[in-house]
Amino acid sequence: MRSRPAPATRDRKARMSAHHTAPVRSAPIRTALRRAAATALLAWAASAGAADPEGAVTVLSATVADQRIEGASVELRRDGQAALAAASDAQGRAAFDPDALRDPDARLSIRKPGYAELLAQCPCDGKRYALSPALASLDGLRVVLSWDAPGVDLDAHLSYAGRHVYFQRPRGPDALLDLDAADHRRPETVTIARRLPGATYTYAVHDFGHRQQPDSDALARSGARVYVYVGQTLVRTYAAPAQPGNVWTVLRIDSDGRFEEIDRIAASRASADALGAELARAPGQGAPATAAEGENAVAANQRGETAYRSGDLVGAIAAYQQAIELDPGYALAFSNLGLAYVRKGRAAEAIWASRRAIALAKGAGAATIRAGAYYNIGKLYELDGQYERAMSNYLAARREKPDKSYDEALQRVSGY
Repeated sequence: MRSRPAPATRDRKARMSAHHTAPVRSAPIRTALRRAAATALLAWAASAGAADPEGAVTVLSATVADQRIEGASVELRRDGQAALAAASDAQGRAAFDPDALRDPDARLSIRKPGYAELLAQCPCDGKRYALSPALASLDGLRVVLSWDAPGVDLDAHLSYAGRHVYFQRPRGPDALLDLDAADHRRPETVTIARRLPGATYTYAVHDFGHRQQPDSDALARSGARVYVYVGQTLVRTYAAPAQPGNVWTVLRIDSDGRFEEIDRIAASRASADALGAELARAPGQGAPATAAEGENAVAANQRGETAYRSGDLVGAIAAYQQAIELDPGYALAFSNLGLAYVRKGRAAEAIWASRRAIALAKGAGAATIRAGAYYNIGKLYELDGQYERAMSNYLAARREKPDKSYDEALQRVSGY
C-alpha cells in the first residue's frame, strides 16, 4: 500500500484514495505497520522477482494483479525459419533461445482459451506481456498499458461524459481501472464494459513522475505500448511516439463509436485530477494522411477477398489485417475485415472494423462503403436485441445510399 506524503511532494503511493484510513497517532503502531509493509514487499519481490530471466517472456493477466498465466501457448515466428513454440509455466514464463527473442524481425504470439490473442514485435527477451480476457459486450473495450523502463511511473487516463477514470477515481459508469501499476513490472488496464450512448471517450497516458517537467522525453524513451482489445481480438497496438512531453493522447472514440487515432505526445502542467478536463478539450486528428492506397495494400486486400470467397475466413482476416498494416487509411480493407468478422461470429470486432471504415471512407465509393458498414452494424445490434441502436444505424445507411434492404431492415425493427 502507498503511504500519503505531504501534498506538495505527494508520491504516487498515495493513490489508494478509495481506501482512506484514519491518521496513525501511535509510534509503536506506525513501527508495526512499517514492518508489516516491509514484510509484504519482500514477499512480493520474492514471488515476482527483481527481473525476468534472459531467454524467456513472462505472461501476466491484464485484469488481475500479479497473476501469472500458466499454460499459455507462446510462438515465436521468424521469416524463413520454423516457428518456435513453448508453453508458459507456473510462473508465467516461456523459455526460448535468447538470440531468437532479441531478433527485431521476430513476432511473438501468445494464446490461451478465454483470452484475446496477443501479437507483439520483438525484441522481446525478458519482457512481460499481459493477456486480456475476452469481452462479451458489443460495445466493450479494453486498453492495456505496459512499458519497459525502470523508475518510470506512467498512468492511464480515460475522460468521457464529464467523468474521469484514473488512479484516484478508478470507477465510472460502465468503466473501470482494473489494474493500477506503479512500475514497469505490471500492466495498467482500463476496461469500458459498455460504451455510453452519445459519449465521447479520450484515452491518454500521463508520465506522473515527470508531471512537473512537461518537456521531459522520459515517456518517449520508456518503451510504452498501448494494446487495444475488442471482443476476442487485439485490434490495435500503439508505441509511444518519439516526441518530448509528458502526456500521450492515444485515441478518441466519438459519439457514434468511431475510433479516432490521435497518437500524439504533448507537454502539460495539469495535475492528474485536472487532466481529465484537459483531455476532453484536446484537439483531435483526422484520418491518417496517406497517398493513394499502395500496391502492396491493394494486393493484400485482393488476397483477402479471394480467401473470403473461398470460405477461408482465417486467411481473409489475416490478409485484410496486412492490408491495414500497410495502409492504415484503407477504408475498403476495414469494410472487408468487418464482413469477415461477421462471418466468423466476431460481432464486437465487426462493429469496430465497420466504424473504422465509416470514419476513413472517402472518394467516389465512400457512400457505398459507409452505407454497407452502417447496415452491417445495424444487423449486429438487431441480432443482439438492441433495436434502438440497430434502427439508428439502418437510418444512417439509408441516408448514405437508399436501398430496399435498408427499408426492409427499418420495417423489421420498428415493431420493437
